This record gives sequence, C-alpha cells and structure tokens, in this order.
Amino acid sequence: MKAAVVHAPGDLRVEEIATPLPAAGEVRIRVARCGVCGSDIPRIVKTGAHFYPIVVGHEFSGRIDAVGEGVDAALVGRQAACVPLIPNFDHPQSALGNFSLGKGYDFIGSRRQGGLAEYVTMPAGNAFLMPDSVDPAAAAFMEPLTVGLHAVNIMDFRPGRRAALVGAGGIGLLLLQNLKRLGAGSVTVFDVDPPRLETALKLGADRVFDSRAADIETDFDDVFETAGAPAAELLALRIAGPRAHVMFVGTPHVPLTLQPAEFELINRKELTVQGSWMNYSAPFPGWEWQYAAAGLERGDYDIAALIDRVVPLSRADEIVGLLSTPGALKGKLIVDCQS
Repeated sequence: MKAAVVHAPGDLRVEEIATPLPAAGEVRIRVARCGVCGSDIPRIVKTGAHFYPIVVGHEFSGRIDAVGEGVDAALVGRQAACVPLIPNFDHPQSALGNFSLGKGYDFIGSRRQGGLAEYVTMPAGNAFLMPDSVDPAAAAFMEPLTVGLHAVNIMDFRPGRRAALVGAGGIGLLLLQNLKRLGAGSVTVFDVDPPRLETALKLGADRVFDSRAADIETDFDDVFETAGAPAAELLALRIAGPRAHVMFVGTPHVPLTLQPAEFELINRKELTVQGSWMNYSAPFPGWEWQYAAAGLERGDYDIAALIDRVVPLSRADEIVGLLSTPGALKGKLIVDCQS
C-alpha cells in the first residue's frame, strides 16, 4: 500500500509498504481523509516521534474493509472515525473513566502506525462508527472536535456564562462552535491573526480582539486557552474575572515564566485553574464522541471554513514544506489517502 513515512525529522517519503492485516479483535480501515494535527508537526519536522520509521496521523476517517478474528463481519463497509487512544484498561484510572490519565496506553499515529496511509489497523473499539451521511472530511474532524468538548465536560460549565477563547486555531474554532451550541451567554475570541478572527466572527463569535491590543475586554466567567503559547497562557489569567474558571487546553512547547504579580492573579481573583488532556470519558470513548457525531450528522458545524487545502497522498511529501513555512497554511491540511 501507499503511505507517507517519516524516516527522520523533515524526511517524509511517499512509498510502498506492506498492507497490514487485522489481528484478532482488530479491524482494518481503508482511510479516506486524514488531517494533519498541530501535534504532528514535531513528529514530522522535529524530533517528537517515538520511533522511526513511522506513519503519523490520528485525525482520520474511512471505511472498515476487513475484520480480525472475533470481530463482527457486519462491520465491513461501515464508515468510521479513528479514536486514537488505546487505553490500558487494567490501570486504576481507566476504571474511573479517566482513560487518558492511566499509564501504559498506546496511541495510533504516535506510538503505533497511523492514518497517513491507504490502510491502517486498530482495535475494533477504536473505530467509532459514523453515519454514511457525514462527509469523510468532516468525519476526520471527530478527534479535534472532541478535544474542546472534553474540556467542557470536566469543568463546571454553565449555560449563560460569558466565555472567552484564547487562540483561534482549529481546536479553538471548533470549541467556539460547541460553546455556542451548549448555550454560552457570549463567546469572545482572542488571537493575533486577523484572518482567524474574521473566521471566528463568521462562525458565531460575539466579539473578537487582537490579543496584543491594549484595550481588550476582561472579567470573563470561563476562559479557554487553546494556543499553548506563553503569551496566550498569561492572557488567559489576565482576562479572567473574579472566581472565574480558566481551562488550559493547548499543548505548550516552550517554557512559561510567571512574574510574582502574574502568578498572584490566581490568588487575588480566586481563580479555578484546570488542565484538559485528550478527549475521553466513560463509557469509552465517551460523551464527547457521541455529542460530536450527532452534531456532524445534523450539520451543526461549519467544517469547510476550517480547511485550508486537500492534498493527495501521492504528494504528501509536500507536507514538510507547508509545515515549515510560516503562514503557508491558513487552516487544516487534509490528505486524501486514496489518491
């Protein structure tokens, strides 16, 4: 089969590799569309991969085309989205429904081969069945859709409260749409990229601000940080109101240093500061996935507004240049894995 294989940082090659066969308890997916996640960037162009060679990609959809021993053959032909976390179900945290907090988990596209290929195998429970009416590109957004929903799920979110989003990347813009659906009183979006702020307005934001401006709105009830950058992390503390909830969703890649007066914002405003990791709850994979799938089926999300371009798998070696060039991508990069 054809696959985009990372051999070393910045060395991604489209080549023929063996087509995998599903083991007992597994299914094989014929991949339709695969998104390139921000977490894939260090795996592709830096030193973030666990091993080489590796096929990355965990945001993908396709159809089940083969099943292993013990798996219902009626699943063949069904559309599915990848649930990339393979929990260690024997860990005590898994028994509590905290599947991403247990040690010893596996992960499709990171710790095992992923979806930038024509075919990929996975445990049957990691193939989340999707209605045929959902476009394959939209189904590939299931994983990033559920990231923001998990943050909402584990916090004391209440409809009617004033929410702020710091970071209008893919996760942030998907979370914006969900906050509106879930009844936030208003949603204000902060970013440093004017086109992203324009997109946020089109997707329902009540107000937008350039994060660098001196005169910005403050005193929000719920603040979600999705950028993972120091300036955004600090801004989240600054714009939070008294006794607000501040949820850190973005994955940081550089150190954050707080001055005493900045850290004291947590004390003086009596903030509840929380982190969110991945996107799972009980029963696995959780409410987040059920809610997102139902929304996609109803057409509740504007997915097209988030896609920069679709490239064929045969030209996936272009990904390195796109990821390495600032400003080259204005949205999600999607790979058509059957062309």
